[in-house]
Amino acid sequence: MAAMELILLQRVEKLGQMGDLVRVKTGYARNFLLPQKKALRATKANLAQFEEQRVQLEAQNLKRREEAERLLERMEGLTVVIIRQAGESGSLYGSVSARDIADASAASGLTVHRSQVVLEQPIKTLGLSKVRIALHPEVNLTVTVNVARSQEEAERQARGEEVGLAGEEAVEPDDQLEYGAALAEAGGDRA
Repeated sequence: MAAMELILLQRVEKLGQMGDLVRVKTGYARNFLLPQKKALRATKANLAQFEEQRVQLEAQNLKRREEAERLLERMEGLTVVIIRQAGESGSLYGSVSARDIADASAASGLTVHRSQVVLEQPIKTLGLSKVRIALHPEVNLTVTVNVARSQEEAERQARGEEVGLAGEEAVEPDDQLEYGAALAEAGGDRA
């Protein structure tokens, strides 16, 4: 397994802080860290150059962090609404991606790039979800994403109301258990 030694130019989550010497897989270095200017190869010349520029880099990082913190204060509690079509069970036809969240955030006054949206997995159901937006490597904003079929449904979800299926009563979990038990006794277990 080939590894490459790098100097981090900024904090990288789950890897290290600015100035740390790290060993990473070659592909991760070539495809992500180096092109995004998050790291330099750890050569003697680069180490010397980094030490000369360290104070300047730390000052720039501090300035960007302060700007991100001011933006965090202004945008705390942001909720974005995304209208999507969904089936009767609440499953979306498709999913909500990082790009959708970035576009909806821009419409709400927060301009972020889709790469700043940290989405563990795509949102595939209606409802409220918490999504992290990395404003800076050390500053994260939590945004509530409200996925609904219509603006009215989004408003009801935001108030905390249970949004049932269109034209049907929501089936309580206890009722489902009783129904399943009755089916099993009848010998017609069709799940």
